[in-house]
Amino acid sequence: MHGIGNYFIFLGNLFIKREAFRTYVKQILDECIKVGIGSLVIVGIVSTFIGAVTCVQTAFNLVSPLIPRYVISLVVRDMTLLELAPTITAIVFAGKVGSNIAGELGTMKISEQVDALEVMGINSVSFLALPKIIACLMMYPLLVILAGFLAITGGYVAGTLTGVITPQDYIYGIRADFQEFNVIFALIKSFVFAFLIASISSYKGYFTKGGALEVGQSSTSAVTNSCIAILVADYLLAQLLL
Repeated sequence: MHGIGNYFIFLGNLFIKREAFRTYVKQILDECIKVGIGSLVIVGIVSTFIGAVTCVQTAFNLVSPLIPRYVISLVVRDMTLLELAPTITAIVFAGKVGSNIAGELGTMKISEQVDALEVMGINSVSFLALPKIIACLMMYPLLVILAGFLAITGGYVAGTLTGVITPQDYIYGIRADFQEFNVIFALIKSFVFAFLIASISSYKGYFTKGGALEVGQSSTSAVTNSCIAILVADYLLAQLLL
C-alpha cells in the first residue's frame, strides 16, 4: 500500500509547478521516435506471427463440417481486436519501452542528474516523466492499429498458404458481423495500457536508490509491475465495457 500511495503522489507531482508546455515539445517528439519508431520491428514481427498462429490453431479446432470456413477469419478478427493486438502488444511494449524508461531514469537518479534539476528549481518529475507518458499515449494506439492490421494479414497469409481457408472465405469472414465497438474498445485499452506502462516505469526508475545493480532491479520491477497492471486493467475494462 505504501508503494501505491507513493505512485499516486508521483502522478500528482506531474502537474504541480510544471514548466510551460512548449518546454516539452522537443522532448515529446524525441520520445515519440524512441517509443514508436523504435518498437515497430518487434511489434510487427510479434503481431504477424500471432495472427498466423491464431488462424492455424482455429482451423485445427474447427473439426465439424457444419461450421463454415469463414468462421476462422471471423475468430482471428475478433480475437485480434479484443485481446491480441492491445494486450499482447502491451506486454511486448512493457518489456521493451518500460525497461528502457526505468533504466534511463534510474541512471539519472543515481548519477545525481535528478538532484541537479531540483537545485535549478525545475520539477524533475514533470520534466523527466511527463514527455515519456505523453509520447506513449500518442504512439501506442498507433502501434495497436498496426498490430491489428498485421495480425489479420498474417492470418490471411498463413491460412491461404496452408490451404485451411480460401482467400474469398477469409475476406468474407473479416467483414461478417463486424462491430465497430470492438475497434473503439481496442483503442480505449491502448490508451489505458500506454499510461500504465509509462507511468509505472517512470515511477520505478525515478525512485531508484543505490547503484548499477539497483538500476537493473528497477527495470525488472517496472516490467513485472506493468505486466500485472495490464492484466488487471484488461479484466476490469472487459468487465465494465463488454
